[in-house]
Amino acid sequence: LDAPASGRMAIGETLTNLAAARIEKISDIKLSANWMAAAGHPGEDARLFDTVKAVGMELCPELGITIPVGKDSMSMKTRWSEEGVDKSVTSPLSLVVSGFAPVVDIRQTLTPQLRLDKGETDLILIDLGRGQNRMGASILAQVYGHMARQAPDVDDAEDLQAFFAVIQGLNADGLLLAYHDRSDGGLLTTALEMAFAGHCGLNLNLDSLVEAAAHIPAALFNEELGALVQVRQGDTEIVLAQFSAAGLADCVSVIGQPVNNGHVAIKFEGVDVFAGDRRLLQRQWSETSYQIQRLRDNVDCADQEFDALLEEDNPGLSVTLGFDVNDNIAAPYIKRGVRPEVAILREQGVNGQTEMAAAFDRAGFAAVDVHMSDILSGRISLERFKGLVACGGFSYGDVLGAGEGWAKSILFNARAREDFSAFFERKDSFALGVCNGCQMLSNLHELVPGSESWPHFVRNRSEQFEARVAMVQVQDSPSIFLQGMAGSRLPIAIAHGEGHAEFESEEALLEADLSGTVALRYIDNHGKVTERYPANPGGSPRGITGLTTRDGRVTIMMPHPERVFRAVTNSWRPDEWQEDGGWMRMFRNARVWVD
Repeated sequence: LDAPASGRMAIGETLTNLAAARIEKISDIKLSANWMAAAGHPGEDARLFDTVKAVGMELCPELGITIPVGKDSMSMKTRWSEEGVDKSVTSPLSLVVSGFAPVVDIRQTLTPQLRLDKGETDLILIDLGRGQNRMGASILAQVYGHMARQAPDVDDAEDLQAFFAVIQGLNADGLLLAYHDRSDGGLLTTALEMAFAGHCGLNLNLDSLVEAAAHIPAALFNEELGALVQVRQGDTEIVLAQFSAAGLADCVSVIGQPVNNGHVAIKFEGVDVFAGDRRLLQRQWSETSYQIQRLRDNVDCADQEFDALLEEDNPGLSVTLGFDVNDNIAAPYIKRGVRPEVAILREQGVNGQTEMAAAFDRAGFAAVDVHMSDILSGRISLERFKGLVACGGFSYGDVLGAGEGWAKSILFNARAREDFSAFFERKDSFALGVCNGCQMLSNLHELVPGSESWPHFVRNRSEQFEARVAMVQVQDSPSIFLQGMAGSRLPIAIAHGEGHAEFESEEALLEADLSGTVALRYIDNHGKVTERYPANPGGSPRGITGLTTRDGRVTIMMPHPERVFRAVTNSWRPDEWQEDGGWMRMFRNARVWVD
């Protein structure tokens, strides 16, 4: 429709997306440009030239942004013959842009989640299209089989610069509660996605956006550059004044408020033009993914996740701790200057060793990188270490089963078997297995005293690799890692394809459950132990996802505490978490136990 406009919009949408992060100035952003075109196809070479010129010689220099890296794919046309007929498909010119920049403070990153705990708030639209509402190539136009005549464009680089600077200033001053850039689907989709994240309703008023009812579809569905922000009503005038001072007074409008219910209402001149139930709208929004999921994955899991969208009383993620997250119980031991050595064990395909080492280092240990080849060759013995940690990843590509190849390299090697057996027999040693390391240690149960009730870990019930955040409850167990944490409920990262705890029999499951060695269970957002998907991503019976030995020295778990031991690495966290996350306590518990 307009190749140079598509290139400029790719740059613009990258910037409006990155504006949610605290970036000192727009020139700190660097871009990677991936150019894709059917070179030699009639008209495509000229479109490519015009778009490169528009982006590389005009817009980016005006913005003060550079493109230091990129690539090109100039063969975006395929030809074949079918039953004697020559056929071809040509991809239109496309520019895919990735942006990156140093962040001033990751704790000030804005998200689309509408907040209902900040008093009365307003939703403010920043429309960098300045009311043009161009519908060319929009989702709505394509749904109706049209392309329209005029596409959105970046008309003024100064507007984009001013927008970015104002958003950064307002964020730095704590005046923005939520942020979502406008892109695919337009304003309506943007507002609804924020309501989905905030689990709330919306009252929107279009009086400031359109002059006649006939213009409502264009106002709601155009994909011009812009953003929707949530601010406290007491700050609304300040925010509007900031945009006005930057020359964007004509771009900003207060269009409504989030409401503490599930109703979405849109009015124009006092008349309802749309009303709907947020739960049903979110199911419509998710319908295509749901149908694909039913075809590809476990049908019951797909249905359970889709049906969960109907839960109006779902409280979302939460934290309930039985300890003070800011209490560094390892501090007295760290001050002594003694750092016990812990082996951060890895095998080919393992990738979680860096975060694991960082967590143990912060807790007061000396983290030592140990590869399985070091042990198999005899270069390193576990005798020197107080602790052993088997990290997550994909050892041997999991082709022999989850963690089984790794375990067999120990069980079938006399030197390694003896070294591990002696380590586990010691009374002054501890071990932790996470994800792939959990699977591996579960296969070493014959060497680990007190692990008779441990299960085997097999493919997730969903039949897919699961990478998400889940809620777990810490159980009352002898695990040295979880002392003082029993009863705590908090989110944790999970990433595995084989996280289903499989017990030999119902009797074995019951024995494990009654033995006191279950350390972690999946719970739903109401705090109840669950087997339902996706709250229990692997589908493990009775929510079991972590176990320990009878003496508590060896603990295994499928979730990844090392990925969320810092507050800032949690995708969601309570506002009061600033430095340490809740899972930092388990690493400090290990340091306290050593002394």
